[in-house]
Amino acid sequence: MEYERKNCSDIQICYIGGGSQGWAWKLMSDLYLEEALSGTIRLYDIDMEAAKANESIGNRLFAYEGAKSKWNFVTASSLEEGLTGADFVIISILPATFEEMRSDVHAPEEYGIYQSVGDTVGPGGLFRALRTIPMYEVIANAIKAYCPKAWVINYTNPMSICTGALYKVFPEIKAFGCCHEVFGTQKVLLMALKEELGIEEPDRHKFRTNVVGINHFTWITEASYQDVDLFPVYARFVEKHDKEGICSEVMDFHFMSKNKVKFDLFKRYGAIAAAGDRHLAEFVPEYLQNPENVEAWGYALTPVDYRVDNKKDLNEKSRAYASGETQIPIETSGEEGVAQIKALLGLGEIVTNVNLPNRGQLAASHEIVVETNALFSRDSVKPVMAGTIPDGVSLLMGRHMQNQEMILKAALERDTELAFCAFLNDPITAKLNLRQARELFSKMFENTRAYLPGYAPLK
Repeated sequence: MEYERKNCSDIQICYIGGGSQGWAWKLMSDLYLEEALSGTIRLYDIDMEAAKANESIGNRLFAYEGAKSKWNFVTASSLEEGLTGADFVIISILPATFEEMRSDVHAPEEYGIYQSVGDTVGPGGLFRALRTIPMYEVIANAIKAYCPKAWVINYTNPMSICTGALYKVFPEIKAFGCCHEVFGTQKVLLMALKEELGIEEPDRHKFRTNVVGINHFTWITEASYQDVDLFPVYARFVEKHDKEGICSEVMDFHFMSKNKVKFDLFKRYGAIAAAGDRHLAEFVPEYLQNPENVEAWGYALTPVDYRVDNKKDLNEKSRAYASGETQIPIETSGEEGVAQIKALLGLGEIVTNVNLPNRGQLAASHEIVVETNALFSRDSVKPVMAGTIPDGVSLLMGRHMQNQEMILKAALERDTELAFCAFLNDPITAKLNLRQARELFSKMFENTRAYLPGYAPLK
């Protein structure tokens, strides 16, 4: 793409997973409120009906009076149709069905292993990665063939491994992964500022933070708000609330968190854990021993049955939005995807946390995708040098970094034995003996076998 000559009223976006009822609707709303960009969004999804519903929703939304931009939504019948000529590619897919997710989350419970999310690490994260990577190989090769100069924004979990797969298949790809967990931690910092310093309406965009780590196990090692060092402020806030916890926002019970895990990690390691407790606990499973232990730490497990019921509700919303029966809500999402797109087009600059291959921005020996800040400017995403991971945290994180290397290699090579080695190496499976580990791995393998082309069963 010739960015210096690009007409920002004719941006071409391909949305892979275009039937999404989460990220896609958020993007529509953010674009509705953004006056600097207009263009076409081509929605590609293996669920064509879902993509067509979003086509109707998007076009209906931008017909509302007050839209600050003009966007045309069309359904693409193939990856080639969706990607050809794209300036930006957004990937947000659900690999497989809720039945495979049910296996990810609940099959390990028969062995006393609980997962609060099950999409990044642990047995659930591993099997989700194994079945997602073949899809990402197809996507990466298609981008290479049809829009090799496009910028690619990945929202799919496991974030680090999916983004890494794009680079392994197409090393010249211009891709990065986006996650909002750090933004959620900034809301906790806002509470601390208000309570400790009496700042009534702090603006999270005035934060300056140094971000280090891997997705969903990200840490803040430096933080300020204008001229205020936030670490002493946060330390006082944690001291007040670490026993009972405190919620930074009202949310559904299944996503509720009192931030007690985050506070405890701060007291242990002196750095701010910058992800939600549901994710953090899966990296440090002493917080995830059983449902009673989870309740004591003030967060919740998210059962797949809840996701199935929620999907039914979203389908009904989709039908009502697409038909015009219900007004489509318009509100800012709090995400930074549109701001990133603007910066890449030369409309300003932004520094924000993203997931990129480690090219020295993080002092770690593992060749994986890491999460740090990066500077976005015209046709450029430059990682900000983040320094080292705190020593104690590094001991926890190193094992997960090693696992991510193994899982990506196993997925690309369809190596079941190496995948099992990674399964054994995860801290959450440490309670299993070898026989139990083989049984659970084999059960989960069979449950998701339809999405594991080229893999042999475990020997």
